[in-house]
Amino acid sequence: MLTRRRFVGYSALSSAMLAYRPLLHNGWAQTPTQRPLRLAILGSVYRYQSNMQTLADRFLVGYPYDGEWHMPNVQVVSVYVDQLARQAEAAPSPYQLAMTGAKVAPASSAKGIAGGLGRDLAVGAQPSHEKAEPISDLSRARSQKFGFRLCSNIPEALRCGGDRIAVDAVLTIVEQDDYPSNDRGQILLPGYDFFQQCVEVFEDEGHTVPYFNHKQLSYSFEQAQAMVKTANRLRFPLLAGSSLPVTWRLPDVDIPLGAEVEEAVMVGVGGFDGSDFDALEALQCMLERRKGGETGVKAVQLLEGDDVWAAGNAGRWSRDLLSSALSRSDTPLGLTVLDGRTQDLVASGVLPQLVKNPAAYCIEYTDGTRATVLMLNGAIQDFNISARVAGHGMVSTQFFLPPAPNESYSACLAAKIEQMFQTRSTAYPVERTLLTTGLLEACLHSRHKLNQRLETPQLAISYQPPAEPQYART
Repeated sequence: MLTRRRFVGYSALSSAMLAYRPLLHNGWAQTPTQRPLRLAILGSVYRYQSNMQTLADRFLVGYPYDGEWHMPNVQVVSVYVDQLARQAEAAPSPYQLAMTGAKVAPASSAKGIAGGLGRDLAVGAQPSHEKAEPISDLSRARSQKFGFRLCSNIPEALRCGGDRIAVDAVLTIVEQDDYPSNDRGQILLPGYDFFQQCVEVFEDEGHTVPYFNHKQLSYSFEQAQAMVKTANRLRFPLLAGSSLPVTWRLPDVDIPLGAEVEEAVMVGVGGFDGSDFDALEALQCMLERRKGGETGVKAVQLLEGDDVWAAGNAGRWSRDLLSSALSRSDTPLGLTVLDGRTQDLVASGVLPQLVKNPAAYCIEYTDGTRATVLMLNGAIQDFNISARVAGHGMVSTQFFLPPAPNESYSACLAAKIEQMFQTRSTAYPVERTLLTTGLLEACLHSRHKLNQRLETPQLAISYQPPAEPQYART
């Protein structure tokens, strides 16, 4: 069991491991007999508390698992950071510098960091004409400490500077940095582009490796479909998603496999920034267990502002289920923060006062099940769900997210990723994330269409959930 004492100890151990590398060899009780899997990590930005830092460090220093510190039998051999590659591409060429009289150190002068070239500059090098890299970037320091190759492009990361694939698995962590947005407010994350570049290497060499894509497959459902089809065609394991489906639950409950579910209400926080995807996938990981498995989504509608409360008053979503879900939150705001009193946020009518910009993602499943994700910034600070299940009443729980700095829910996800890399099989179907990716895009399309209800024939996605629950157990 992860007690407070152990949690504090793990936090200290993680910091010590980063500071003193020899400790890494003592963090795992058993000595692996197999050669470590060689891992390439591809990401957007490697800074403190970025998704890339949170997950990549799990494979560098280990993570708490099953009550002990676990050191994965994985060696990170190469890393590609898109932010650094784009900065190198935008940098002036040596010819342009020469014309201005500026001096630049040769790429080969970078000490202790292996790297490829970008505009004739090593990603790991620090040109003399530029200011030092902002202290927020961790990739160079991690490369020096752990000895992985810092690469300037994705093919180089897969080949580690050679002419053949030199890795056994790929971990991709694409997140919001300074990528552009479209007219629907979707940030055009390059997850599909990362994937396609890897696939080109796979096909060129006739060799594939397991691939994990953090969070949604793409901002585009069409691209996400293509990714799943490609993985099926080339027969390599593809897994994606966020930490919420695999983190601990308070209490430790799930929807019974094969149960009849009438309606569900999921509550969360955040906005159109990826937190809504987390909430949608947390909802999906529970509802997929209903009778008949997953058969797809018929229609969606995204409501905002006063329309959210009006929909609740009209019975579009259940106020009882909302009250049940909120009862699982341990971060209620309002009077609880003011003087510690308990409160029913729904019955008291205080929600509209606390939540200035509510959003409701209304989902109609093909089998008649109804679900709503309510993003309630200002009322709570966590993610909770309640579902009305035949024969079981209301089933409710909190998706537990331990606080920074040791965000151990990412350890739960790292364990699933490592399991896939080692076994070349997925713990749960990638179709869950495919459907959730499509749900998010469809809801944002509804918002773009002035919050219209939209039919979603493209989301007729069927799959069966794993028989055993896949979330962390105490």
